[in-house]
Amino acid sequence: MREVKLSSQLTVLSIGVAAVLWTQAASAATAADMPNTTLQTITVTANSSVRDAVQEDSVYIDDYTPAAQASHLSDFLDVVPGVSVGGTSSVNQRIRVRGLDDTNLKVTIDGARQEGALFYHMGDVTIDPDLLKQAEVSVGNNSVTLGNDAIGGAVAFETVDAADLLKPGQKVGAKLHTGYASNNDELLTSATVYGAPTENIDLLAYYGKRNADAGEDGKGRKIQTEDSEGENILLKAGAYVGSDHHVGASFSRTENKGKFPLRPDFPAGGWNPIIPQEVKRDTYALDYAYSPANQLVNVDANVYQTSTQILRNSDGVPGFEFDAEVKTTGAKVQNTSIIDSSIINGVPGVHKLIAGVEHYKKESDYSSVQRGTTIPVAGTDEATNTSVYLEDQWQMGKLSLTPGIRYDRYESPEYVSAGKTYDNVVGALAASYEIAPRTQLFASYTQLFNGPDLSQTIYNTDGVGTYVNNDLKAEEGDNAEVGIATTLRGLTMADDSLKLSAKYFETNIENYIEFVRADGDRVGLDCETGKTNGSCQGVINNDEDFKIKGVELSADYRADNFNMGISYARARSKGEDTGYNISSVSGSSSESGDKYMVNLGYAPTNTTELGWRSTYVADVTPNTAGDDNEKPSYDVHDIFMTYTPTQIEGLKATLGVYNIFDETYASHASRNSINDDRTDFEMGRNIKTSLTYQF
Repeated sequence: MREVKLSSQLTVLSIGVAAVLWTQAASAATAADMPNTTLQTITVTANSSVRDAVQEDSVYIDDYTPAAQASHLSDFLDVVPGVSVGGTSSVNQRIRVRGLDDTNLKVTIDGARQEGALFYHMGDVTIDPDLLKQAEVSVGNNSVTLGNDAIGGAVAFETVDAADLLKPGQKVGAKLHTGYASNNDELLTSATVYGAPTENIDLLAYYGKRNADAGEDGKGRKIQTEDSEGENILLKAGAYVGSDHHVGASFSRTENKGKFPLRPDFPAGGWNPIIPQEVKRDTYALDYAYSPANQLVNVDANVYQTSTQILRNSDGVPGFEFDAEVKTTGAKVQNTSIIDSSIINGVPGVHKLIAGVEHYKKESDYSSVQRGTTIPVAGTDEATNTSVYLEDQWQMGKLSLTPGIRYDRYESPEYVSAGKTYDNVVGALAASYEIAPRTQLFASYTQLFNGPDLSQTIYNTDGVGTYVNNDLKAEEGDNAEVGIATTLRGLTMADDSLKLSAKYFETNIENYIEFVRADGDRVGLDCETGKTNGSCQGVINNDEDFKIKGVELSADYRADNFNMGISYARARSKGEDTGYNISSVSGSSSESGDKYMVNLGYAPTNTTELGWRSTYVADVTPNTAGDDNEKPSYDVHDIFMTYTPTQIEGLKATLGVYNIFDETYASHASRNSINDDRTDFEMGRNIKTSLTYQF
């Protein structure tokens, strides 16, 4: 049996949660109702091809896996059809949208771009779910407003604000949160203090710690890491100047340190030793909004700098220590105008014009010692992008048209494509038509552009051992979607609703860029010509183009105190000439399999909620030549219960069992192999308890 280590403190926590959940549940059913305290909620919004018109509804994580229990991005992002999260630890989690990972997604935290790749065995998204208020996911690129580095879509994380936590009339408040997970002996503690000292100023300070040991898969084998310590800080301030202006400033830090496998996406042991490592992200942001009564002006602007860093100490394993960092500095200004077109040309309808300009620079910095020597090596590189865009969301009764155009000027990295400049113009057109009340047909077509990214930071060695492709082309292509969405009401009772959506998509990627690495016996590129069978690493354009196509279906039913969600997602990638899958070895894409998900939620009383989530993912047989690495299917079930006692206002307790049947499996979005010692297995059964008190 798995050994679960509980200190006396944790024992008290578990007993306390169980007591709140079970011994007071009976009295709660008859207790007088009291006003519910507003607690932090994570919201996932799945944007469709017609912005603000189709599938504008949000998926509330509290209905499925409570936000208070989330320790990994997969705990809430996986509920969106077409989205999966690979990696089992906080340092190697990777978001995948339709198989494309975050190197092909626009990922932002409070509007700050998270760019670049540090180390291909680690994830590039460093954030703890306990910081988040919402995550907005654009499944596929369907708007020129997303821009460069968004071949597969975008994920926009937003941290919590004081305004989200303050109750009406409240000047100062606080929230205390603690949680425990049995599988990896994880303990989370956090405190948030917030206030509005005046009517026009709000402040927030958050501090949290998350400590854990190695988790175990369904067979009791250790996974992830020996031990780790996570620390999170969030500081925010906002002020209204007059009635039209708002300025804000924020700083957030997520830091994970501990003993992780040298290659975190492989199990530890033998050829993959555990060594001390630290991963840290700092994000500074300033924002400004101007919203006068005039509908022609609604300005949003931000300036930011974010850096992600890996510090590694070899701890007796020579040649593996390094310091790698990617820093992104940028600014964006966007204005939204609402115009009644009948005033201009007599044609009825309303235009929502979105115009913007964006500029950002991403820089990578690396220093280490050449393996097997005492010779220091180092290197820096950078890339910049400037863009302007215009989108017109034109609503004409039942018909909506959304044309858009964007211009990008991208200066590429020196050690990737010799600092080449790419000038590019893309266009987009989306349309929807209401064929019946609350029923819309929609379609969209968007051209894609992605300039050559920074190479992996650990290979920045001032061009030594690197092939620079002077003729490298930018990735281009298009994304096309068509579908239908409808909302049915009054099926079983007056206030129920059933929301249905179905979508088919095709994404074409031309001039697909792949990184080729030379290491040990691995054959790389010729340093001069870029041909294979050499000793250099670098980037090349594949000889063929790739296509990703699939479907996404979802149904969401809500009636009084019951809700149910069902979804299905499928995405397949292949080359036009050979039929190969886009390489998952490079970390850019991975076949995620056909995913079926069922979520149930039931609130028998005003204070108690029960939930169940079931995920089935079908097996995948690759069609890549020479690859017989079939990914087996898996079936995982989670249950949870939350209780908000009326006797103590602001208190919330949660108890959940995740992977109830102790399934041994690896997510298709993680590293899979025919050998168990090269597969990133997920946790087995995990019991989580948590308490939140807001006052």
